[in-house]
Amino acid sequence: MPKTLATDSLPVVIIGAGLAGLTVALELAASRQVIIMAKRGLSESATAWAQGGIVGVLDQQDSVDAHVKDTVEAGAGLVVESTARYIAERSADAIDWLVDQGVPFTTDPQGPKGLHLTREGGHSHRRIAHAADATGKAIHEVLLDKAKAHPNIQLFERWMALDLITNRHLKDKQLKKSERCYGVYALNISSGKIEAIPASAVVLATGGVGKVYRYTSNPETATGDGIAMAWRAGCRVGNMEFVQFHPTCLYHPQDRTFLITEALRGEGAQLKLPDGTRFMPNHDERAELAPRDIVARAIDFEMKRLGLDYVLLDATHLGETFLKEHFPTIYARCAALGIDIAKQAIPVVPAAHYTCGGVVTDLEGKTDLPGLYAVGEATYTGLHGANRLASNSLLECVVIGKSAAAEIKQHPLKEMPEVPEWDESRVEDADETVVIAHNWDELRLLMWNYVGIVRTNRRLERALHRIELLQSEVQEYYANFRVTRDLLELRNLLSCAELIVRSALMRKESRGLHYSRDYPQSWTVSYPTILTPINRQS
Repeated sequence: MPKTLATDSLPVVIIGAGLAGLTVALELAASRQVIIMAKRGLSESATAWAQGGIVGVLDQQDSVDAHVKDTVEAGAGLVVESTARYIAERSADAIDWLVDQGVPFTTDPQGPKGLHLTREGGHSHRRIAHAADATGKAIHEVLLDKAKAHPNIQLFERWMALDLITNRHLKDKQLKKSERCYGVYALNISSGKIEAIPASAVVLATGGVGKVYRYTSNPETATGDGIAMAWRAGCRVGNMEFVQFHPTCLYHPQDRTFLITEALRGEGAQLKLPDGTRFMPNHDERAELAPRDIVARAIDFEMKRLGLDYVLLDATHLGETFLKEHFPTIYARCAALGIDIAKQAIPVVPAAHYTCGGVVTDLEGKTDLPGLYAVGEATYTGLHGANRLASNSLLECVVIGKSAAAEIKQHPLKEMPEVPEWDESRVEDADETVVIAHNWDELRLLMWNYVGIVRTNRRLERALHRIELLQSEVQEYYANFRVTRDLLELRNLLSCAELIVRSALMRKESRGLHYSRDYPQSWTVSYPTILTPINRQS
């Protein structure tokens, strides 16, 4: 590699090919070269799995103030109101941008802008634009096709980011005085080679950490890669204890990750015990439309109280025609598994769904490290507080993605130092990959049992102790053997697991998604949990 590179020829590297990454890419591509990196197939992202929709304050009966109020209430006192307002004010523009890209939202001639708007838990108005019950898939397919067709966008499939290139990797001691991100070391999974990819800016759009839990609605990609890399590079993380468990994931031995969208409850579906008794009114006056943390804890309570493996979500009274029209994906998936949702209630359990915390950023996606940006579920912007309001996540991806792209355009890299190649001279091929698989299973089970919906200090301390032992095992493996995707994902998951547990131990109260038996009360005034790496330079 040459010692100096023309900075105007360097690409922006975007790690992750979901809505956040694609938004940044498409906004940049008119004037910049862009690389989008996906560690699996380009179609495998959390965006593609999102069913419900995206928030848009479009109706004259609705308002930005009402959306902000709903977001703040769902966030249980930890939402940064200025962030919520910034994003709510731009929700209509975000919908317009997606429509302009060609996203086929469900229409309604009588609806605002000709769109059908639905309602979900925690929302005071119908304000969710959707494409039937597969909104994320519709959005993702359209934007991915746009990216594939753009001459300035390169798509790297089966490439996994290993670590960010920062000043600690450089040979030039003068440059070490001012911290910056200069690119990424990445594993070409097909060839097994690690390459240094210099970049004018790096964008983390890697999603959340759902795969740290045994039961999750997330795809295989949700291993917290961006959060772990940013933490290792010296960036702060925030609110990692707030992991949202979606109340209704299908309980079926053949499909453990299929989400039953909140919108089904929004349209009138009811949660019931096996004997047909409705139980949500006993837990909250909003019943099935209460925020997700309340519904998930209520289900968890009833399951433990009665020794149940699942509860039932009953939508039979909505009728076959309505269900087929509004929820075709759910209807078809359940039918394939032998469940006719027009005649039978759906067995459901809570599952890890969304990471409300992540890398600390501002409203332009900037992290603590110049040249490094983060967008989407991998971030902490203050929008979600202690619990995410339904369908705010896709909105955040578009709004912050667009503002991050604008910020990157305004701050081009002025000087690119020599970036050393990755040194693999002292590693060898591993002879026992079973170690990785075993440690992966152990981690996910202990997180489910000790760091789940209901927590105690003792459980958290046990979890932390075991995580630290697993980290030492994995680090020894990492230092001595050639890296694989499975090893890198396990390393990242362990980092994120530690961050979740340490954050949970710091919070001496119950709030939102964090419920502790040792501290069941909520403080009158509360603050976000911000962790700072030891290696961060002041």
